[in-house]
Amino acid sequence: MPAPVPATTPVVIRSLVPARMDRLPWSRFHTRVVVALGVTWVLDGLEITIASLIGPVLQSGHTLALGSGAVGRVASVYLLGEVAGALVFGHLADRLGRRRLFLATLALYFVASGLTALAFDYTSLLVFRFFAGAGIGGEYAAINSAIDELVPAQYRGHADLAINATYWLGAIIAAAAETILLDPRLLPPDLGWRLGLLIGPLFVGLVWRHRRTLPESPRWLLTRGHEAEAERMVASIEAEVEARGHALPPVDPARTLALSAAPPKGYGTLAAVLVRTYPSRSLVSFALMASQSFLYNAIFFTYGLVLTHVYAVPASRVPRYFYAFAAGNLLGPLAIGRLFDTLGRKRMIAATYVGSGLLLTLSAQLFGRGALTATTQTICWSAVFFLGSAAASSAYLTVSEIFPLEIRAQAIAFFFA
Repeated sequence: MPAPVPATTPVVIRSLVPARMDRLPWSRFHTRVVVALGVTWVLDGLEITIASLIGPVLQSGHTLALGSGAVGRVASVYLLGEVAGALVFGHLADRLGRRRLFLATLALYFVASGLTALAFDYTSLLVFRFFAGAGIGGEYAAINSAIDELVPAQYRGHADLAINATYWLGAIIAAAAETILLDPRLLPPDLGWRLGLLIGPLFVGLVWRHRRTLPESPRWLLTRGHEAEAERMVASIEAEVEARGHALPPVDPARTLALSAAPPKGYGTLAAVLVRTYPSRSLVSFALMASQSFLYNAIFFTYGLVLTHVYAVPASRVPRYFYAFAAGNLLGPLAIGRLFDTLGRKRMIAATYVGSGLLLTLSAQLFGRGALTATTQTICWSAVFFLGSAAASSAYLTVSEIFPLEIRAQAIAFFFA
């Protein structure tokens, strides 16, 4: 790859590459992109679900004998790692390219998650969970950018929501596995939770080869001044699509897009640019990302503890309650995702955020009055997240669409953090 553009003054490149990418029909290439890159959401769903489910187990004297506070700190350290990883790798994704980073972040997660399964005390568990979180956080910045830049515009909204929904496929897989792995009648307690943490690295092994075959984003190549390489990359993708029998129409020259080829900004400069140049967009992005993160993390990391301590559900049975909960989250974006394209982003974002907030308020009132059981609590939260899952997915879609391509990965990382 040619050396990055060193100039401090942006070089404007006019190109049909974005239009050529957007006119492509859905093909095996796009399916490969979605599978190889979309595994990130499956992995995060696995990690956060497993963390929630093994929390009560880690308090046992047969495992690490952690207190409730220590279990909460393990979850917090994972999130801190996600924030750090998003910021560091988001900057690098704009500087070094999407492909280098989506390989590096997956490798970091693979190693750190595998080491977490070997944690021998509280400190080692914290360290390994931090770096596993950093790998996933870096994935969010690099992968969201890559998917949006490689998937044609006419499929992007529905595809983004569906891909984000696979987070809950990971949650379902984790719950199913932990039903067996956390059953003390089948496995020793100190072995089951460790095996659960190896599920994620197993998925990495399955998709690593496919991810390595993916190209660099042609759109990113343009922002770094590599116009000839971007043209070659798009021509290669077009040839693959045409080889499958798809005839590609000519591109209207009027769709030529002007892009600035310049080095990425530091986060201090980026924040100033976002606030001064895009104040309304920045405020909306922050509100969407912060509210969905609060909703998910506040409930999901404590869900297992609520079931065991409030409803007296045995730790070995906690995973069973996750199926309906996770299914609601998975089905929401799949069922209503298309409406984000047909009715529009604004209407659906407002409807899903307000709707999930109202349902959560109602369930909180019922919880406070002691009117719920473990089963009805799960049903209530499933209804909340049927809408909430689509809302959260739309937050990532919004940030990736409303800011310029030149700062896309850093903007995603900034608001994710």
